[in-house]
Amino acid sequence: MINTNQIARMTLISLLIVGCVLVLYPFMPAMLFAAVICVFTWPLYQHIWRLLGKRDTLASLTMTLLLLVALILPMAYLAVNLADSATVLLDEAQSALQSLQPAAPSWLKALPIIGEQLAESWQRALVSHEELMRLLDQYSEPIREFLLQAVQLVMGGFLQLVLVVFVAFFFYRDGARLSDVITAIVRRLGGELGQEMLTLSSSTVKGVMLGVFGTALAQASVALFGFWLAGAPMPLLLALATFFLSVIPVGPPLVWGGASLWLFNHGDHGWAIFLLIYGLLVISTVDNIIKPILISHTSRLPLLLVVLGVLGGVLMFGFIGIFLGPTLLAVGLTLVSHWVVLQNKRADEVV
Repeated sequence: MINTNQIARMTLISLLIVGCVLVLYPFMPAMLFAAVICVFTWPLYQHIWRLLGKRDTLASLTMTLLLLVALILPMAYLAVNLADSATVLLDEAQSALQSLQPAAPSWLKALPIIGEQLAESWQRALVSHEELMRLLDQYSEPIREFLLQAVQLVMGGFLQLVLVVFVAFFFYRDGARLSDVITAIVRRLGGELGQEMLTLSSSTVKGVMLGVFGTALAQASVALFGFWLAGAPMPLLLALATFFLSVIPVGPPLVWGGASLWLFNHGDHGWAIFLLIYGLLVISTVDNIIKPILISHTSRLPLLLVVLGVLGGVLMFGFIGIFLGPTLLAVGLTLVSHWVVLQNKRADEVV
């Protein structure tokens, strides 16, 4: 016999859950990113919490201020100056192309081994110089619009990051209680396997964050040295931009490529070529080598799954996918491994 009261209660509960999800849905990326940051920095929070006499609110406020300094201030500076910098970069590119000489410079021909080949390539490029300039004039306005959209995207990211820091304060303050509730729910629903997946997900998030920020710090350090050595303008600011944009696959090349173009357009041809080669062989190589190693070493995932998880996560979920991709693959690998173990046990019992 159908109990009408039970059906009514279940319907109301379901509608309430759906309503809560719809209300929180626009903030899900920020909440998820805040949770990832809190999981990664939880040991630091625990250390500060003990130093401050185990006062939750004061320790949470201290961690929030640290996040403001580490995330919000650099992002705000980049967001404010991005529009002017993008316009200057486009003007520099146009000026550099317009000022190309009909013959390759003597210093280019004098380069050992590759000098003659570069000079010939220079001559071939000038054959279509006028057509190149027409194309540049034709697409300059769409490029400017694209740069403006990039500025709007960065400004939106800045506002989202502010929300992330705000949410992180409450996650820090109530983190211990939230962890107990989540652990109890997972253990109730998934048993030992659920507990294992939760632990593996946490270690994977920590590994991915270590890889991302460790690589960012390494890239910013080597980039700072290269910018300073080449005489690029404001090397510290460029290194900061490299650090922040390192989470985007094409981020650092935009920085050192723009600095190289600036040097070339101001007559420092040798240093411009040096910075271009240095950025390609050193700065970008750091991302391709250090990040997968750090992530794989910490999360104990196969390197191939780490790379596929990061790339696939970015394509599917955007920035948050850097963390979601490897985590989902780690959980999937745990399920498959557990299923294989169960099947082997059953096979041994039958035998």
